[in-house]
Parts: sequence; structure tokens; C-alpha cells
Amino acid sequence: MTEDLAFTVDGVRTEVCFRPEPLWPDASVTVFDATTARLFGSGVPHAVTIPAGEAAKGWPSVQAILAHCATLGLGRDGTVAGVGGGVVCDVSAFAASLYMRGCGLVLVPTTLLAMVDASLGGKTGIDFQGYKNMVGTFYPASRIVIAAGSLRSLPEREYLSGIAEVIKTATIGDPELFSLMEAERDAVMSRDPSTVQEMIRRSLAVKGRIVEADPRERGERALLNLGHTFGHALETATGFTGWTHGEAVAWGMSRALAAGTRMGVTDRGFARRLRALLARYGFRLRAPASFDELLPAIERDKKRRGGTIRLVIAHEVGDVRLHEATTALIAGSLQADDEEEERASP
Repeated sequence: MTEDLAFTVDGVRTEVCFRPEPLWPDASVTVFDATTARLFGSGVPHAVTIPAGEAAKGWPSVQAILAHCATLGLGRDGTVAGVGGGVVCDVSAFAASLYMRGCGLVLVPTTLLAMVDASLGGKTGIDFQGYKNMVGTFYPASRIVIAAGSLRSLPEREYLSGIAEVIKTATIGDPELFSLMEAERDAVMSRDPSTVQEMIRRSLAVKGRIVEADPRERGERALLNLGHTFGHALETATGFTGWTHGEAVAWGMSRALAAGTRMGVTDRGFARRLRALLARYGFRLRAPASFDELLPAIERDKKRRGGTIRLVIAHEVGDVRLHEATTALIAGSLQADDEEEERASP
């Protein structure tokens, strides 16, 4: 069994427990979506079920959880447990942060994306007025239960969505994990248990180290947004349809590579290596949205500063930095194909 981990995020100790199958301690209110309720919700008391998918990431879901807590007379010593993917984790955590100004929180992520990204670090949020994660709080869970066994039933497209976040995390801070993703594709895609556990553990170790040092995203934590400025814009421009979050992030990483080579800061050999890795896992590196469709979402990005956008740019594996980018540079990065990126490189 994989050794448990622990991180202190924003003064809260978060224990990460690895278990063969999903389980959680007695919770006052347990939140599922329609899928996880069917898989894991039988006989669970005081359950709230929200719809599956990104459309559930809004006020109605939060209100349903809060109303259930209030009906039960839950106090601040009660616990909300979120059992599901990134949407369930985000919505459950957001509701827990609001109820009585903060009650107990346990997260049981059941998708690879949620295991390696959404569950750890205390970011909560909902979509608002068509924009991704526009309303939220920082509220770390006290416990996260990682049950890789739940991935056996995960549809392949959702599994690949998590793979994109693993590749992102490896690029940011774990060259050995990056090499593993290159060398062990067959084991990764067959969901070999030991390989999957290693992917998850290494991804959480990187993210945990970063969020411990910068829980409120005032510095290093922003590096975890590699691929997300472009990716969130794509999700918004396409109405959160046609692309999973991981697919959008993978495409966003390819656009960040284009920006980095145009700036002259991204190593060309590394850019080819990362693009090849993304393509090997089947990610689409061209988007059906034009610059004019993407620009409004980019301009609303939370990382905007004045007349420029802060982009996370990978120079090399394990060397990722923040750069200020103009609208003109972003336009070129969106419109370039891979051959043009190579010609634009110094």
C-alpha cells in the first residue's frame, strides 16, 4: 500500500490517505453526483446528490448542500464529505467553507483529475456568468482519501483528462515523473495499479510542496496554472462542451509552448518533447475556437495584471516560470501551428 502523505496548507493539516477502495469517516452530509451516488451511495445517510458534469458547478448545487446542512441543524463541528470528481470536490468544499463560516471537510476524489489536482490545496469554486471558477474561497480539507481502485470504472476519456494534469505536474516539478509518462505509456493506459499509484503519489508530492509554501497563490502556486490560462479560455469559448478540462489544459500547454518559443525562453528540444508526449496520449493540439472567440475569456482571466496577462511558461522540465505576455503575443501563440512555432523559435 502506498504510504500516506500529509501537508499543512494555510494552517490546516491535510492528511492524504491511500486506500484500495473509496471510504470515508462518518460524515454529517455526504455529497455525490448522479454517477458516484449510483456507484458508492447505497445506504449512505444524509446524502445530497447533484447532477453530473460541469453544469452542476454553480449556485444551485451549493444551495442544495447548504439547505441540507441547515435542515439537519448541522453545527460547525459537523463534516461535509464530497465523493466524486473535480466538480463535486470544488462544490462540496465551497459549501463547507460557507456553512457556519466553515465546517469540517473530507474529500474522496473518484477521478484521476480530482485525485492529482482538484482535491488538494484548498481551492474551492464555482463557475459564474459563464466564466470558469470565478467565485470561490481557499478552504483545505482535513482529509483526502485516495482510492485508485475507483479508477477501474472511469471512462477512458475522463481518465485521460487526469493524465493531462499528471503531465502538467511532472513538467512543473518532477522530471522523473515526466520520464515515467514517456516510458510507461502502456502501463499508464492499462491502469497498472502500481504505475497509477506512483503517478498519483508523485503528482500530489509536487502539488503539496508548492501549496504548503504558497497557499493563497501569491507566488509559486501560480505555476500550477500551466496550460490553464489558454485552457480555461477554451472551455469558456466552447461553452464547456466538446472538451474535458484535461483536454483543454493539454491544448493550453501546447499554446504556452508556442508563447515560450516566441519569447525565446522555452528550449526548442523540450517543446518538441512535450508536444510529442501530449500527442502520444492522443490529446488534440488544435482548437475549433478563433482568437476573437478566446480573447474575451483570456481578458477575464484571474491572472490578468493591467494590460498584460501573466502566463506560466515552461522553459524546460522542472523549470517553469511566470511571464508577462501582451495580447499580440497571445494572438500569435493561438494562431501558430507547430511548424510556425519552430520557425518563431530563436
